Parts: sequence; structure tokens; C-alpha cells
Amino acid sequence: MSKILISIVGPTAIGKTALSIQLAQYFNTEILSADSRQFFKEMQIGTAAPSNEELSTVKHHFIHHKSIKDDYNVGAFEKDALQCLEELFNKKDIIIMVGGSGLYIDAVTRGLDDFPEVDKSIRKELNYTLEDEGLEYLQNQLKKLDTISYNNIAIDNPHRVIRALEICMGTNKPYSSFLNKEKNNRPFKTITIGLKAERDIIYKRINQRVDMMMQIGLLNEVKSLLPYKNLNALNTVGYKELFNYLYGDWELDFAISEIKKNTRRFAKRQLTWFKKNQDILWFDFTISFENISNPLEQKIKKLNESK
Repeated sequence: MSKILISIVGPTAIGKTALSIQLAQYFNTEILSADSRQFFKEMQIGTAAPSNEELSTVKHHFIHHKSIKDDYNVGAFEKDALQCLEELFNKKDIIIMVGGSGLYIDAVTRGLDDFPEVDKSIRKELNYTLEDEGLEYLQNQLKKLDTISYNNIAIDNPHRVIRALEICMGTNKPYSSFLNKEKNNRPFKTITIGLKAERDIIYKRINQRVDMMMQIGLLNEVKSLLPYKNLNALNTVGYKELFNYLYGDWELDFAISEIKKNTRRFAKRQLTWFKKNQDILWFDFTISFENISNPLEQKIKKLNESK
């Protein structure tokens, strides 16, 4: 049989975790998480990581395996995930991957774009500029140097903006010119399925999830991380807004409303990213499991026949 990775994508709060567990049980296999926010063991509530009960149901990989103090990026994840998959495929023909981080998913299924090395001092200068001038200044700088990247990357993520700018400045070429080059082939085939819903339903589910996070202790979790607020891992929706409340800059109700707003924006960016992939099999989030598993079985059968 072919080795097959079933990748589950979709916007936040749509039900990917529950589906991944159902599929892992159905195919008697294990789950690889590609949610970059759930890597960190100190961030449990605000990242909507699987519960202890869910984690005990099916073997998971890349959940809470790092500390916020660790320097961990998409390149390191690609390497670790491919090594993990190689080991898992020695035991299983099908593995489940789930997550909402498009870049991390693509790193596993397609491979990362190859960027040249640039002078490390450029990033340092850009970080100083971020502190002195703010993110909007860097965004405008990127817009001048590379409009394509400005319109396509997560423009409100300082790390992504600085990464694009350092390539532009270090190579005198647009960051976007290095994207979508031919990648290394993978020793497995990927079937990607997506969960979808009307936008107002997605937004309603997000609002409900944020309220639930607050009820089960998100504020206390953020309080415990206050000494580390400047770490890159904590520049994350749900944490940065409550840091503003804890420092007295915002009222709590406003901070919660900002979490909801920024999570909705995040979901919109997720959908934009995933819609670029024409091979995704989309299913309504309310569809029965049987109506997902049956088409998957057919797809797997075709892949094995074409081997």
C-alpha cells in the first residue's frame, strides 16, 4: 500500500480536533499536530489544545513538546515532523495530521521555500525598528519593497513581516520571488480534507470558544506567563490582549472583545491560505462522519490502484 498522510485543515474552532480523533480511531493510527501554537507546554487553554482525555484516546505527536523559552521555528518543525512520519510509516500505512497553521502544514506536505542566508544584523536592526517605530512602520516598508508579500503574508504578525523584510533587504530581491519554487518530493501521498461553515457560524463558534476559555481559567494562565511576555511564542492572540489588561492599559471586557476580533481575523487569514490549495476536499462541519470516511476510503483506494 501507498503511505498516505491525511491532513485536516480549516479555520479555528471548526471541529478539526474531534474529526482527527475520529479518523485516527477509524484507521487505527496516530495524530501529528501542525498547530504551531499548541507546541508549547505552558500555553494550554489559550491555544485550545486537545484535552488530557483526548490526548489519552489517540497517540498525539507535537503537542506540548516544547517550552516557550525554546527557539523553535517552521524549519525545525519540518525536519522533526518528517523524521516522525518516517518512523510512523514503518508501522502504519495511514497517518493523520491536523492543524490550522498553513505554513507548518505546507512545510510537511510540500516542503519549505529555499531562502539565501542574509546578514543577521539586518534582523537585529529590524527588531530595534519594531520597538522604536512600531509594526505599522515596518508594514509600510514591506509594502514599498514587496507588494505581493505585503498582500499575502500575515501582515499583523511582526515575526513574518520582519522575516520578509530581512530577505528583501539582504538580497535586494522581493521575498515573494523566492516562493513557490520546485520542492523536494515526499515519500508519501497526501490527502487534504477541510472543514467549512458559513462565516457567521465560524465567528459565533469563535466567540463561544473565547468565552469558554475565560471560564476555565485563561486569565490565570496568562498571569502565570507575564514574566515572559516578550517571548515570540507569546505574541499570540489570547495572550497579548490579556497582557494589555494585566498592565492596566485595557479594561477586561475590551481585552476579551479584542481576542474575539483578532481570532476572527486569524480565521479569515486561515481560509484565505487554504483556499489557495485546489486539491482540498471540503466538507461542511456538520456532515456525518460516514460521509467523510467513505469518500476518503475511495480516494485511498484510487491512490493505491495508481501506485
